[in-house]
Amino acid sequence: MSRLSPILANEKNAAALLDLPVAEFRSAVAAGHLPRGREIMPGCIRWDTEMLRKIASGDAIDGDIVW
Repeated sequence: MSRLSPILANEKNAAALLDLPVAEFRSAVAAGHLPRGREIMPGCIRWDTEMLRKIASGDAIDGDIVW
């Protein structure tokens, strides 16, 4: 059987995917630098792992950036 790849992550795992401490991840979300999690059922907040990957790779940037 193949290994499962999660499509949603809790706060701790979402922070770990971005190699951030949870407190820093929370601050980035509160400041609007990272997306808020989605409540998939009452009290259960999860982050889309594909969106986190797009943010990390730069694919989630709107517009053109010239370096």
